[in-house]
Amino acid sequence: MTRKQKKSLARIIISALCLVALLIFKPDAEWYLELALWLVPYLIIGYDVLLLAARGLIHGQLLDENFLMAIATVGAIVLAVWGRGDYIEAVAVMLFYQTGELFQSIALGKSRRSISALMEIRPDQAVIEKDGELITLSPEEVEVGSIMLVNPGERVAIDGEVLDGVSDIDVSALTGESLPRTVEVGDEILSASVNMTSPLKIRTTKPYGESAVARILDLVENASSHKSREEKFISKFAKIYTPSVCAAALLLAIVPPLISMWLGVSPEWSEWIYRALSFLVISCPCALVISIPMGFFASLGGNSRKGILIKGSNYIESLSRIDCVALDKTGTLTKGILEVSAVVPTDSSVSKDELLEYAALAESASSHPIAKAILRAYGRETERGRVENIKEISGCGVVATIDGKEVSVGNHRLVSEGDLPSGAVLVSVDGRYCGYISLADSPKENAGEAIRALKKAGIKKVVMLTGDTSAVAEAIGREVGVDEVRSELLPEDKVSALESLISKGYKVAFAGDGINDSPVLARADVGIAMGGIGSDAATAAADVVITDDDIGKIAEAIRLSRKCMRMARVNIVFSVGVKLLCLLLVSLGIAGMELAIFADVGVMILAVLNAMRCLY
Repeated sequence: MTRKQKKSLARIIISALCLVALLIFKPDAEWYLELALWLVPYLIIGYDVLLLAARGLIHGQLLDENFLMAIATVGAIVLAVWGRGDYIEAVAVMLFYQTGELFQSIALGKSRRSISALMEIRPDQAVIEKDGELITLSPEEVEVGSIMLVNPGERVAIDGEVLDGVSDIDVSALTGESLPRTVEVGDEILSASVNMTSPLKIRTTKPYGESAVARILDLVENASSHKSREEKFISKFAKIYTPSVCAAALLLAIVPPLISMWLGVSPEWSEWIYRALSFLVISCPCALVISIPMGFFASLGGNSRKGILIKGSNYIESLSRIDCVALDKTGTLTKGILEVSAVVPTDSSVSKDELLEYAALAESASSHPIAKAILRAYGRETERGRVENIKEISGCGVVATIDGKEVSVGNHRLVSEGDLPSGAVLVSVDGRYCGYISLADSPKENAGEAIRALKKAGIKKVVMLTGDTSAVAEAIGREVGVDEVRSELLPEDKVSALESLISKGYKVAFAGDGINDSPVLARADVGIAMGGIGSDAATAAADVVITDDDIGKIAEAIRLSRKCMRMARVNIVFSVGVKLLCLLLVSLGIAGMELAIFADVGVMILAVLNAMRCLY
C-alpha cells in the first residue's frame, strides 16, 4: 500500500474502534456532549470529504460525490440532534464510503502497476564512446551513428547494430520471450533488451524517439486517452444525473409536506427531510463513475502484461465486435524466414550431402536470405580454403570455383533446366546440372492452433491476404486451416479485398507486420501489428500491437475485450437497477439510511470487484 492508503486505513480503523466503543458504552449525556462524542469518529473518517465539499462550494462545483456525501451525512447528524435520526447512520455512511474509496484506490493501483511495470523498461542513460573517451548521456541526446557501450546487466538504451562482442540478451521486456537470444557482430539489437553475459559495442541506428522502447512506451502512455463509448456515456451520464438527483431530493423534502399542509394534514418535515437525505446518499453514482473506467484501465493493464498493447479503450470495444479476421501470410502466419525444405539430386554421381555442400560453399560469402537458408541447413563451418573466385551475379545467383570445379548456384537464368518447383535453387557442377534445393517459408508452429482458437472465439471467417503466388498461398492456407485465400495482392489490392469483406457486413480485424501492410491496417475496423519491434509504419498504423509475434494472442485479445465489455454492461445494468429500486423504496418510506449505505458502498464494492476481473 502507498503512504496515503496506509493513512486512510489507519483512519478507518480508529474511526471504527471509536464507533464500536460508543455503541458498547452508549453514553447518556446532554445532547451537546453526545454530539461532541459522535463527531470524533465522524470527523476522523470524514474531514477530507467535508473539506473537498467546502472547496467545491467556494468554487461553484457543487454537484460531485463529496457534496452528496457531505450534505447527506451532515443532514443525518441534524436529524439525530433533532431526535428524528441516529448518529450512527452518519458515521457508518462515511465510514463505509471511505472503506469503498480505499478499496477502489488499492484496486486501481494494482491495475496501474501492471502498466507501470512496463514503464520500467525506460532506459535512464547511455554510455557513448567519443574521441577515445566515455561519456554518459540521456538517450534523447544520443545521435544516430554513435558508438554505445553496454556492459553485462545493463539495459540497451537505443536501437542499434552490434559492432563488437558476442553476448546473450534478455528480450522479455519487449516480446515476453523467456529464453535469452544470442547476438553477435552485425546483428540488430533493440532498446530495452538487457545485456546478460559479455560487453557489447553497438552503433546506434535510430534516434531514441524512434527506438523500440520509445514506441512501446508511447503506446501504453497514450492508451487511456482514447475512451470507449461506455466511458463517454458514463462521463455524460454523471453530468446530467448528479444535478437531477439533487433537484429530486429537494423536491422530495419540500413538495410532500407542502401538499400535506394544503390538505390540512401534519406535514412531518423531519420524515420527508430524512427520506430526501437517504435519497441523496443512495443516488451517489460512485459505482458507475469508478468501476467502468477502472474496468477498461484494468483490461489495458491485463493485456499489456501478456504482450498485447491496445492503444485505447475504444479499441477494446471495437475488438469485442470483430467477427472476421484477415491475416497477412509472411511473418504473421509464417515464420518469415526461408528454410530448406528439400535437397533433390538429379545426377547419380552427386549425393544429397554433396549437393548441399557445393551450394553452401558457393554461397559462403553471400548475405542474401537464400544463402543464409542454405548455410543454416548445411549446419557446419564452411572450409573457405576450398573456395575461389566467388562471383555474385545480380538477379541470377552465384558462381564459384570449389576444389577446382566451377559450381553455379542460382535460378534459370544461371542454370538452364526444365520445369521445377517454385522457390527452387538450381545447382550445376562444371556445366552439368546436378539437382535443386527447394526453399519455403513454413507456417509458425502454432498457426493452425491459432486459427482454431479464433473459430472457437466465435470468428465467422478467417481470410489470408498475401502478395505471394497462388500455389504457395493455397498450400499454406490449407495447412493452417483458413477459410479463404486471396493471393498475388499488391498493398492497394489488400485494401480492396478488406473493403469487400466490410461491404458484406463483417467487422474485420487485419493482422500484419510489414510496411506494405500499413494501408490495410489503417483501413481495418481494428488493425493488429504483429511484433511491436517490427515495422515502424505498421506499428503506427495499427490499433493493437502484439509484441512477440504470437498469432495465438489475436484470439486472446478478442476474448479479453469481450470479457471487458460484458463487465461494463453488467456494472451499468446492476448499478443503475439497484439504485433505482432503492430510490423508490426510500421515497415510499419502506427503507431508510441502512439501505442507503448498502446502495452507495455495497454496490460500488461489488462493481469494482467485477471490474478488477479484467486484470486477470
